[in-house]
Amino acid sequence: MGSVKEVEIIKKAEPLTEGEGEFVFSDRYSVFDWGEMPDHIEGKGAALCMLSSYFFELLEKNGIKTHFMGLVENGQLKNFSQMKGTSNRMHVKVLRVIHPQYDKTSNKYDYSAYKKRLSNYLIPLEVIYRNKLTEGSSVFKRIKDGSVTFKDLGLDHEPKINESFKEPLLDVSTKLEHTDRYLSWEEARQISGLDDKHLRELRDTVVAVDNIITRACKKAKIENVDGKFEFGMDPSGNIMVIDVLGTPDECRFLHNGFHISKEFARRYYRGTPWFTEVEKAKKERGSDWKSFVPLKPEPLPTDVKKLLSQMYQAVTNEISGKKVFDVPALTKIIEEMKKYEK
Repeated sequence: MGSVKEVEIIKKAEPLTEGEGEFVFSDRYSVFDWGEMPDHIEGKGAALCMLSSYFFELLEKNGIKTHFMGLVENGQLKNFSQMKGTSNRMHVKVLRVIHPQYDKTSNKYDYSAYKKRLSNYLIPLEVIYRNKLTEGSSVFKRIKDGSVTFKDLGLDHEPKINESFKEPLLDVSTKLEHTDRYLSWEEARQISGLDDKHLRELRDTVVAVDNIITRACKKAKIENVDGKFEFGMDPSGNIMVIDVLGTPDECRFLHNGFHISKEFARRYYRGTPWFTEVEKAKKERGSDWKSFVPLKPEPLPTDVKKLLSQMYQAVTNEISGKKVFDVPALTKIIEEMKKYEK
C-alpha cells in the first residue's frame, strides 16, 4: 500500500509469466514527502484511475505496449469508452520486482541481479521528460551545484526559466532505492541490465508517450510541462509502459500558467507552522527527519478541499472529452482557486 494507491495481487508474477493485479486508487494524497495527509480528496482516486486508463488506451492504439488490461466496473473489465459510471480500480499485468540489495556499510546498492538475462521484471528506473523548465525546476538547482551540466541534458546552451524545447529533455533516476537519485544514462544502462538497443527503445518510447499526452492536453488547452514514466520488461523481452501516467499527480500540467495539481494544497500548507517545522527537520535531521517534526498538518479548509476535488475531476473530463464527472468547467474552478492566492 502506498500513500495514494494500493496494489492487490490476484496472480503472482513468475520469471517467465506475467501475473495479474489491480490498482485501487484512493482519495488520499501526500505533499512534501510527509505521507498520508489528514484529508481525503473526494473523487480524486477515480479521476486519476479514469484518466490514466484513457491514456493507456491511447498508447495501445498507437502501438505502444502497456500493462493495462481494463477498468473494473461491477466485476467486469471494461475499456474507458465502455464505462457507464466511474471506477477507482484498474486491472493490470504484474511483473516481478527485484529489489537491489542495500549495503549499510558502503551506503550502496548492489544491482548485480540485473546483469543476468532477466525477463518479466520492473526496470528499476524512473524516466522524467521535460518539455519546459518552469521556475523552481530542480534542473536549475542541479546545474548550479554542478551535479549536472546542460550538455548532460542534451542542450547546447544554459537553459532559461520558462524555456520550451522542441524535443523533451530526458532525465533518469533510480526507482527502488530509499531515496531516488539522478543517474547518467550510462549509469542507468549499467544498473538496469538493459542493452544499448533496449535503452534507445526506452528513450524513444518516452518521447512518443510524451507526444501523445501533449496532443491530448493541447485540445483541452492544458500545457504538458513535464512528467515521469515507469517501465517493465515482458516475458518476451519487450519494453512496456507500467504504473500510472498522464495524470496531474504524474505530470506537471498548466492552464494559462496556473498549476493544475496538488500544488494548490502545497501552496496552502507553505503558509503554516507545520511546513516551517518540516523544512527545518529536513535540513537538520537527514533521512529520519519526519520523527523530529513536533506538529501535525491541520486539515484543509472545506472550500480548498472542495476545489481540489473538483479540479482533479474536471481535468479528467476535459482531457478525455467526456463528461465523466459532474463538476464545473476547469476554467471556472481555476477562477475560484485563484482567489486563495491573493
